[in-house]
Amino acid sequence: MTLSNRLREYALLMRLDRPIGILLLMWPTLWGLWIASEGRPGLLVLAIFVAGVALMRSAGCVINDYADRDFDPHVERTQHRPLAAQRVTNREALGLFVILCLIAFVLVLQLNMLTIVLSLVGAFLAASYPFMKRYTHLPQFYLGIAFGWSIPMAFAAQTSHVPAVAWVLFLANMFWSVAYDTAYAMVDREDDLKVGVKSTAILFGQWDRHMIGLAHLASLALLTLAGTMANLGYSYYIGVLVAAGLAIYQQTLIYRREAKLCFKAFLNNNWFGAAVFAGLVINYMVTR
Repeated sequence: MTLSNRLREYALLMRLDRPIGILLLMWPTLWGLWIASEGRPGLLVLAIFVAGVALMRSAGCVINDYADRDFDPHVERTQHRPLAAQRVTNREALGLFVILCLIAFVLVLQLNMLTIVLSLVGAFLAASYPFMKRYTHLPQFYLGIAFGWSIPMAFAAQTSHVPAVAWVLFLANMFWSVAYDTAYAMVDREDDLKVGVKSTAILFGQWDRHMIGLAHLASLALLTLAGTMANLGYSYYIGVLVAAGLAIYQQTLIYRREAKLCFKAFLNNNWFGAAVFAGLVINYMVTR
């Protein structure tokens, strides 16, 4: 295999061709940074977190495929991934994971000690998440914790402490993650049942749509509470209202539990996160 082909396989392993994961991790990170800095994040901090999101999401994809290397060949949607198709070796995957994590850690070293300590917890969450689906039907909650850990890190980087509003925002992201990742898991539910992989889509069964709705509702309520705690204005709440409309739209997509439409609902959550962030940006622009 030529060097260019090998690099292409590494890029596919990191899912750089599918940036939705980066976006779903980026939005809550930006929520945290904007509230922590009152709309004026430091440029260095912003650059480090944006780069860190891309690096850690890529690392998460690599370790996820390593953890699922015995399952993915039996799942239609994943059987052509580089590790599943044996175009990349296990050793290469682990080496790439370590390199990505080290680069991210070097970036974090530019920040304060509290952020560095929190980053170690974040690295553990990212590395351990892929293995949760073997032991619990709640890996989506663990994903929410892992994806939301950037929120307390953002507050730590900007303010050197983690206030209560950061944890409310963290919980809002956790429930949002449960909502969109359950829709994602609905796509693979039949294959997952065959290979023994666990998920909230399997746990919730016929109540899957209802539980996604409740998770979105919990997220929206907590986002509203966070806005109150941070003394945000009407622009932010308009963004939350738009996100609520998108959550309702997603219910129409998953109504018949068709795989393609469930995946479309999952992708639509990019706009949910963007709507909340847009509300934050406009809020701080108006109040300056």
